Amino acid sequence: MPRSSQPIIEFVRLPDIPLEELVAHMSDPRVGTHMPLLTFSWDLEMAAKFVAAKEACWLRDGLGHWAFLADGRYVGWGGFQKEGEEWDFGLVLHPAAFGLGMPITRKALAFASEDPRIPFVTFLLPPSRRNLGALRRMGARFIGETDYDGTRFLKYRLETSGPVGAVSRTA
Repeated sequence: MPRSSQPIIEFVRLPDIPLEELVAHMSDPRVGTHMPLLTFSWDLEMAAKFVAAKEACWLRDGLGHWAFLADGRYVGWGGFQKEGEEWDFGLVLHPAAFGLGMPITRKALAFASEDPRIPFVTFLLPPSRRNLGALRRMGARFIGETDYDGTRFLKYRLETSGPVGAVSRTA
């Protein structure tokens, strides 16, 4: 049976990824282009602290960030993080996997649409992000600008239930 050109996307926990892979990923200057909060260098100690912090979210909230695999190969990380009463979705891909953003996002949003704790998700994007058409096509609406950790972000909201949630699975 011939394989489709779309890779098989899997979500695994961050501790399943060697710290060296996370360091290499986050040390690539192309990754930091749209990450204004990335103001430090990554090393094994930083990667271990990062993984521990993201795992603490799983313990506290029952949900958090995953590592993303495409055909079994690490391609990035992201997921849902509770910010106050809202669930924010973030995605940080390896430059070689930038084209996988929509398939990974669709899979994550399908997960969110099945979780009664998540009636909507938010997206915080730096103003440097200009190509927002896919986000709008999914049905996300601009809420306004917000300050996070002293940095300005554009905030979008996407309902995960009802017709919009259904669209997010096929966008």
